[in-house]
Formats: sequence, structure tokens, C-alpha cells
Amino acid sequence: MTINIDRRLLIQLGTFGLGAVAASVSTSAASAISGGKGFSHGVASGEPSQNSVLLWTRYTGAEGAKLAVEISADADFTAADPVGEVAVSAARDFTAKFVVDDLQPNQWYFFRFVAPDGSKSAVGRTRTLPEGKTEKFNIGVVGCSNMPFGYFNAYAHAAQNNGLDLVVHTGDYLYEYGPGIYPPKKSEIAGRVPGPAHEIIQLADYRLRYAAYRKDPDLQRLHQVLPMIAMWDDHEFANDAYKDGAENHSPETEGDWEVRKRVAEQVYREWMPVSDRAAADPLYAKYEIGDLATLFLTESRIGGRDKPAELEAALKGKADIAGALKEFRDGEWQDPSRQMLGAAQEKWLGEAMKKSVANGTKWQVMAQQCVMGELHLPQDAASWVAADAPAIAKARVAIGALAARTGLPLNFDSWDGYPQARERLLKGAQEADANLVVLSGDSHNAWAFDLQTADGAAGVEFAGQSVTSPGFEAYTAGVAPATVAKAVIETNNQLQWADTEHRGYMTVSLTPEKATSTWHFLDTIRQKSIALSGEKSQTVLRGANKLG
Repeated sequence: MTINIDRRLLIQLGTFGLGAVAASVSTSAASAISGGKGFSHGVASGEPSQNSVLLWTRYTGAEGAKLAVEISADADFTAADPVGEVAVSAARDFTAKFVVDDLQPNQWYFFRFVAPDGSKSAVGRTRTLPEGKTEKFNIGVVGCSNMPFGYFNAYAHAAQNNGLDLVVHTGDYLYEYGPGIYPPKKSEIAGRVPGPAHEIIQLADYRLRYAAYRKDPDLQRLHQVLPMIAMWDDHEFANDAYKDGAENHSPETEGDWEVRKRVAEQVYREWMPVSDRAAADPLYAKYEIGDLATLFLTESRIGGRDKPAELEAALKGKADIAGALKEFRDGEWQDPSRQMLGAAQEKWLGEAMKKSVANGTKWQVMAQQCVMGELHLPQDAASWVAADAPAIAKARVAIGALAARTGLPLNFDSWDGYPQARERLLKGAQEADANLVVLSGDSHNAWAFDLQTADGAAGVEFAGQSVTSPGFEAYTAGVAPATVAKAVIETNNQLQWADTEHRGYMTVSLTPEKATSTWHFLDTIRQKSIALSGEKSQTVLRGANKLG
């Protein structure tokens, strides 16, 4: 089917869409959080290929109720095509997924679900990936959306961005904490504290938290109008997660980590527009955007990541701090056996980049979670800490500045904590002669890096700011963000630009000759608004592997 999308259809889609959705989320009764009977959480689509797409909804009704799935060339469904049916059950929290095949490449489609009683879901809009010669493709990049910190204005703006073809979610779709932890109670926005009223650990906890987040109208709208390719980061499990544990997981009081991991992944797959998988199936995947780009979706949290190196542990009880830092730098930190992706995924990525280049694909785009570029703490940082700051905060900044002088990075939970794994990945890109563009999240701020090895340029990184979670600016109160950004850029040679102040999202525009990232800065997240305070763009030319 050939479909032309215009403003009339977009307006029409809104008419058939979310309707009246409560802007706030109850934190008390589970029934209020889950949304009651019927189509309670809108629709979504994801994982598009040239001829297929995965469709999602949630319908609470009779156990085993079968939903009809319809797809159409127009938003009013005058030529609706029934493509199948899917049953809902309590075993999957009444979520439903259906993969539609036999679609045409590079086409927009509309879809909906129909219940046995004739009631209909919201109408969703999705699209397939292009095939063959492709001149342009636009990707929205979002991540790190902590509901109590603010409104999802970035999602709302992206949903109205008619130039987007696809959304990539880099993770931290939700946060696991109970009320008053992150954010602290004084920073919470009334009506946006999601249930349950404690940290999520059990199956029911994770389900209630997703249900609460998915009642947000801006998140529902984004899912409704654009297909999404998504991968979790740590907070979909627990803070600073790795394959054998997490900073925010205590086996003594919270049970076995493997059980929590399985539960968290199960609920993620129930509530997100992503496919189910067998235990032996890989967590990573690739998507071909015609001859323009191969999009590699990688997983760097619970599949292969080793426990991050711990600077605090290396310094504990040591009188010679400088000596301990050097020992740590040359030992544990540089250990080549420590993995970020895991050996199997690392091998797959290297081979897949070579195949992409050999096929004549213009760009090799890696969507992943943590910042890859090198970041060291500026020596000026000691003056950024308030005089009345806790002693531990002052001590950490002092140690961080000393670590930077020793050549150690700011954050060991990012790729900076796995320098040998990063070197192998970037050298693999160089050996493949790839045009590597890395899309990252996690840090809550916006960054543009030239990625390098000792052999020279290896690619670029566009790292996106958060939807709501606070970044550098939360820890440097009283210091102008421009001052902080300037110092960080001057300290780090690979870093070409940074914004350490704003929330928002990225759009990445790909053409055969260049890749351009535009960061959109929301004016506020403390109240509902899609007003922007500004935008910034950075471009890399094909063949350059550095910004310019």
C-alpha cells in the first residue's frame, strides 16, 4: 500500500487517538494505576523491518479474550485490512503483541485492535524501513525519563515532530526507586510519583511501575505515532546493573539477582513494543535502513558486562593515594579481560560492521546506552562544590580531580570504565573502514565526541540529554552551566561540544553524505510545555569520522 502522510491525516489520527487521558498518576490503588477495564494504555509499534512491524496494546477484560488486529492505508480505516488476532491473559499482564508481515517497504500504516465487544483501541501510526537506495532518514533519540522529576515534554515535542521516521530509546525508560529517593521528596512533582510506593523488586512491582508510566499521555502519544526501537539501560533492572549484580540490589534483603533480572526482563518485554526471545537468543539486533545505514542495537548492561571497577575500593585504607591511583590505573582499570558487551556480542558487532560496509551501506550506526567518549573531571571542579556541601561530596571531587591528573576518568560505569573493550570496538570499526556514528544515553547531558584510537579517527558519538533526569547542573548549583561545559570541553580532547544544563531529546538526520545530530532543549520540565529554549546541531561528513 502506498500512503501519503499529510497534516490532515495527522489531525485525524489525533481525533482517533488518546482521547481524555488523566495527566496525573495515582500511587494508591493498583486498579487505578492499571487503568481499569478495556484498552487502558494506548497502542505502540516497534522493531520495524522492510516488510513487518510489531504492534502492541493492553486490554483488560475476560481471560483469553481475542483481539482482532487491523491495518489500514488511512486513519479512518475506510479500507481496513484484518491481519489476524491475538489473545490476552493475566499471565502476560493483559498486554498483547502481534507482528504484521507482508507489508511494503518505506510506507506509513495505521493500525488498531478491536475487542470482542466491538470496542476499539486508539489508532496507531507506524512505518516500515526503506529498501534499496535511500536519500534521507530521521531518527529521534530519547532516554532517561524519571517521572517524578518532571513532565515528559521531550516526548510530547518529539511526537509532534513530523520529520521523524523512527524513535530509538536508549534506556532508563523508567526508574526503580521508591518515593523520596531519586528524586528526593522536595523535588517531586505532585501527581507524578508512580506506584507502587516502594522500590520495585517483585513481578507485581515492575508491572505496576510500567502501568503507571504508560498512563502518561505524552509517552502514550509518542508510542502512538512513531515506531520505536528500544533497549533497556540499568534502571529497568536496578541502578548500575551488570551481569552479576547491581549497585542498587542487596541479595540479603532483596533476593537473588538472577531472579530479579528475569522478572525485570519479562515485564519489559510484556510492556514494551519489543519481541519475546528464547533464553538462548541474543539480546542485540541490527536494522537495515535501505543502503543508507545499518542500525546496530546493542546491549551493555546485563548480558555481558562485568562489574565496574571501583576506585573507592582501590583507595580504601591506602595512605599513599597517588600511588594507589597509579596502581589501579595500570592494573584493574586496564584489565583486557573486563567486558562491556561480552565476547559474543563484541564479535558479532565487529563482523556485522564489516558486512555492512562490504554491502555498500553508507553509515554504521550503533545505538547503545552509556557514553563512549572519554570524560575526565576538570581541575576547576573543586571550586564548583558549594561551601556548605557535605564533606563526602567535597572529598569525592578532590579525589576525582587527583584521579584525572593520573589519567583516570570521571565515570567508571560508562565506557570509560572499560577502556580495553572500547579500544577493541573502535579498532574493529577502523578495520571495517566503517563510518561509525554512536548514539548514546545514560549521562543525562548532551555531548558530541570525536572517537579515536592511537591509530586516529574511529567515528563520532552523539550522546543525548535526558527527558527529565538531572545532569551535571544538579551537582554544580551556583556555577553557570556555560562555565562547566567550557571547562569540561577544554579538559577532554575528544569532546567537541557539550550542554550540561537542559533536558530534551536528539534528532539524527542521515543522508548519503552527512549525519547531523540536533539537540532540542526544552524550556522547562516543571510544568507541561513543549516550548524550546534552543537547539544545537553537529555534523559529520561521510568518510571523515570526525566532527566538522
